[in-house]
Amino acid sequence: MKKILSLILTGALMLAASTAMAADAKRMTFATGGTSGVYFPLGGAIAQVVSAKSNGVLSLTAQATGASGENMRLVQAGDVDIAIVQNDVADAAYKGNAPFREALTNVRAIARLYPEYLHVVASKDSGVKKMEDFKGKKVSVGARGSGNEVNCRQIFGAFGLDYKNVEPIFLPYGETADQFKDRQLDGFVFTIGTPNPAIQDITTAQEVVFVPLQGDTVKEVVQKFPYLVNDAIPAGTYKGQTAAVPTLSVQAILVVNKDTPDDIVYTLTKTLFEHLPDVAKAHNKASEISLAHATDGVTIPFHPGAEKYLREKGVLKK
Repeated sequence: MKKILSLILTGALMLAASTAMAADAKRMTFATGGTSGVYFPLGGAIAQVVSAKSNGVLSLTAQATGASGENMRLVQAGDVDIAIVQNDVADAAYKGNAPFREALTNVRAIARLYPEYLHVVASKDSGVKKMEDFKGKKVSVGARGSGNEVNCRQIFGAFGLDYKNVEPIFLPYGETADQFKDRQLDGFVFTIGTPNPAIQDITTAQEVVFVPLQGDTVKEVVQKFPYLVNDAIPAGTYKGQTAAVPTLSVQAILVVNKDTPDDIVYTLTKTLFEHLPDVAKAHNKASEISLAHATDGVTIPFHPGAEKYLREKGVLKK
């Protein structure tokens, strides 16, 4: 009987300790993106693993948002603690460049996560084969003010397109896919990781054209916007896509409010990178995250907590 009582008491103490740790955990709100994109499920996976593996220090809750542009403003205002954003949007926001009206200097970087490809897709019936063919067409450019829309403006401008000779439709990924399948759109541009479920769904239902981004015009785009990288969507990523598609890519990065305590950001960074296999089990996009590339494409200042961990690992030089 004494042994049983001892075991019960030990279990009760462990439960109490666990409850106390959970109560003391730093609760953080994690802004991601639309529910049909990569940011939301990946953010959920990161939140789950970091919360479980930080020894009771952190408790992250992922929430759906309008993605990069909105996320930068939310972190700037302190309405959320951390977020996933595109590196080009972070650069523009931090410097106060268009489409931002003021510099969002309260935001700091944690690390680069993975590359995002510009998917320029047209319906087979639209007759679109190259960028210039989008004149007069109805094109989904992403949520208004999102990183997706910023990229649309950048590449449209290079090819002589704008919102006067193209009819822009401002829709998130899921709604874009629905309208495209219903033949209400001629095309769309997604800046997103691969493979994208919405595009997979579309290519299963109908034949599409992946419009290439290549040539001298694209070289000029990269010279003007150096955070854009010449890249290619690998062959076989989507049904019917038998060849690699020349395109551009940006980087998805993790950001945090500058006022977040250094020890909290250090623990967050350390926990993420030391448990990447666990994150990858929950979402395969995490398999593209690596410590070796943690600083790639990051042009805004690192948070001191993240910088400390990255310096310890030799990714940032002392």
